[in-house]
Amino acid sequence: MSDKILDISIRHSLQTANGILPMEISFVAEQGSITAITGPSGAGKTTLLRQIAGLINPNSGYIRFAGNIWLDTSVRVSQYSQLRNIGFVFQDYALFPHLTVRQNLLFALDKNTDNAIVDELLNAVELTQLADRKPHQLSGGQQQRVALARALVRKPDLLLLDEPLAALDHHMRRRLQAYLLSLQKQLGFTMLIVTHDLGEIFRMAHQVIVIENGQIASRGTPSEVYLPENEVDDQLILYGEVLFCTVYDGHLLVNALIQQSVRNLKLPLHWLSEMSPGRSFALRYSLDIAEIELIK
Repeated sequence: MSDKILDISIRHSLQTANGILPMEISFVAEQGSITAITGPSGAGKTTLLRQIAGLINPNSGYIRFAGNIWLDTSVRVSQYSQLRNIGFVFQDYALFPHLTVRQNLLFALDKNTDNAIVDELLNAVELTQLADRKPHQLSGGQQQRVALARALVRKPDLLLLDEPLAALDHHMRRRLQAYLLSLQKQLGFTMLIVTHDLGEIFRMAHQVIVIENGQIASRGTPSEVYLPENEVDDQLILYGEVLFCTVYDGHLLVNALIQQSVRNLKLPLHWLSEMSPGRSFALRYSLDIAEIELIK
């Protein structure tokens, strides 16, 4: 097996509102890949990230990354969280309340790293003007952007994101998705992102893991996991968001998120400029493909 992967196999007793749930998760993620982790609340997604980060230990199993053993209960090895070069964005942000935005980033900065990355990240998350404010002076979305910048400031080998963009508006969410993709491509770090946003999964992830009741319910590329076989929908009006599109055999094939389901649409080729990824749309749709009308 390649030593350039995240390799996980853990068992754990997960405490839930309905009692103890046996949790058993095994998967690998290639170095430099993006894995989306999704599923209902309480399924074990956040617990899994905390185990990878070394903040809690599973009952048994192992976690290996790039040839290093971070955890192996069979030989009683558990590497301290500080020794794993991980960036982690928590759901509750976990910012230092007595430090300013800039100081929060500087605190996380490695001593041998140029301070210029702090300004670069503040600019990327559009917080330069708020750099001297403390967390209580920021909105929830602004705090979330600080937490994301702080996780990136050390240029981690592995970035763990627990719904990092959930509090942001659509415009900022798309901007930070694009920035994360650009930075991930540039630095080559591996990323695990917990998200319930199907559009985010299709835009960012190489693979998606669906966790239900502490178990992996399905796994594969976003298309393998979500795309239905049926390409026909007889709704009169379709409201949706473009996930991605391609041109094939003289038509525009669009994968779109419609009413929380991913659908395949076969559309006129001249709509190509209107169907860019992330675009919201409304279609007046009939059974006859010639009668599809773009109304928004």
